[in-house]
Amino acid sequence: MKNIVFTIKNEEGLHARPATDFCETAISFASAVTVHKEGESEIFDAKSLLSILCLGAVKGDTIRISAEGDDEEQALEALRSALEKT
Repeated sequence: MKNIVFTIKNEEGLHARPATDFCETAISFASAVTVHKEGESEIFDAKSLLSILCLGAVKGDTIRISAEGDDEEQALEALRSALEKT
């Protein structure tokens, strides 16, 4: 299992459009991908739009994205890229 940490930079946080892009990116990989907000214990499925919206990540929040599977490194890099574009 690999992890990355990312700080949300988008003024509106991880709202509907970037959350959709994030989920679509996660779905394109075979690895299991989860995300949680630093300082909180709840873990969310990155392949579920509803889960990502429930995460409630706003500008300045730090999230940890974890991936486990054959393409975990590629998945994490693609998810980082998707978040940087928002």
